[in-house]
Amino acid sequence: MSTGENIKKARINAGLTQKELGERLGITSQSIAQWETGRRGPKYESLQKLSEALGVPVYTLMGISEERERAPIPPGFEPLPKVVSVPLVGAIACGTPILAEQNIEKRIGIPEEWHADFALTCKGDSMAPRYLDGDIVCIRQQPSVENGQIAAVLIGEEATLKRFYQDGDLVTLVPINPAYTPLVYRGSELDSISIEGRVVGFCRGE
Repeated sequence: MSTGENIKKARINAGLTQKELGERLGITSQSIAQWETGRRGPKYESLQKLSEALGVPVYTLMGISEERERAPIPPGFEPLPKVVSVPLVGAIACGTPILAEQNIEKRIGIPEEWHADFALTCKGDSMAPRYLDGDIVCIRQQPSVENGQIAAVLIGEEATLKRFYQDGDLVTLVPINPAYTPLVYRGSELDSISIEGRVVGFCRGE
């Protein structure tokens, strides 16, 4: 199969229209159509973005066998990271686990080496300049983190991203942006919060 046919197959398998895929990549549906029909081919950097958006390795989109992809890398070149698909979690439904089906907006492709279990979209600028509004942060699911690590914390029905600190029954969630005030919880207030995981990578939003 040609690269265009592979792109079309991966897009259909992902349940996306040409318009939806174009919106993810920040390009027009006409560009997607041209790639799929072979009227013009995507540049390599566009193939990398397609790989992430569709959760399919670049070599698959290019029609290269996995065995060939694993061939020795020429000197001066680095191999591309393997890509896996993880769920992007949207609004948290009341009383349901964060990875429940009704909480998942779609699946996205990320580097396998991150060992992430799910992703969240940043909202607001409390973690700027490290994480900006619209960035996608990838989370490794775990019930606890070390002091100072950036964690996805569920407060009631809302997930927030903050540096986590705990001293006995006192928990402080600290934003990176100094314009925001740390959130402090103590005693029985701790019953309303839970750690969902630790940030292991992120993708810059468009």
